Amino acid sequence: MTGRFAGPLDRLLARLGLRAPPPIATVEQRLADVLATETPADPSHKDQRDRFLGMLDLGERAVEEVMLHRSAIEMIDSSLPARNVLDRVLASHHTRLPVFSGERENVVGVIHAKDLLRAVSRAVRDNGADALADFDLLSVAMPPYFVPDTTPLDEQLREFLKRRTHFALVVDEYGSLRGLVTLEDILEEIVGEIVDEHDAEAMQTLTPNAAGDYLIDGAMTIRDLNRALDWKLPDDEANTIAGLVIHMAQSIPAPGQAFSIGGFRIEVVARRENRLTRLRIRPLQP
Repeated sequence: MTGRFAGPLDRLLARLGLRAPPPIATVEQRLADVLATETPADPSHKDQRDRFLGMLDLGERAVEEVMLHRSAIEMIDSSLPARNVLDRVLASHHTRLPVFSGERENVVGVIHAKDLLRAVSRAVRDNGADALADFDLLSVAMPPYFVPDTTPLDEQLREFLKRRTHFALVVDEYGSLRGLVTLEDILEEIVGEIVDEHDAEAMQTLTPNAAGDYLIDGAMTIRDLNRALDWKLPDDEANTIAGLVIHMAQSIPAPGQAFSIGGFRIEVVARRENRLTRLRIRPLQP
């Protein structure tokens, strides 16, 4: 119960020996707490629990927690010749690619592979192959859609549906590019990993070795790992496994260093510059 009538109504109900219903947020939190403590024996029940938790959690999480980091975004330089752009688009697994001018931070548009191929086909059909020399890439690009990194996931989901789009570039409070988020990223928070023919090639196989250790990509999110293995690694201070280790270490540890975090032993296996690329993790015995 919220608003200026909540207090008087609560007092009136108390005089009548009644209690006001708890706020919706309180009900949602209680339900989430109950679901989180349950450990279903049936795998199908676990999937249902995870979906409910994912839906309840959307309002508490921001796009920065599920976005693809800017360092991993595949982009097109607007100054490239049309033939090079075509080669890159055809080789890409993505249908939408941001276009930048000058610096990667300066995103000036987003091209859809289908729109590009149609425009190129039309230009070549009308004017021959020489038309590619003067082809204007930005003429087929859509305006970029920017969203703040603090936007709650439930709000962003509504915006995607309202705009009938599913691709947004994420910026911080200063307007600097931080990453990109898609409708699929948000839906995966509810239903789990959505795997297509391209994702299947890159999917991590979470299989322990004889000692019970799992070899994990440092970029894997804590939430995905917890969901896959029904673990409870803390995710309050970091989004990825590598980020969690760096947060706990307060530095960038070297290969061979190990840490005890939330009932798990996590060892750094490989590091590339300032990135922890490979980690070995196993639950500690109670």
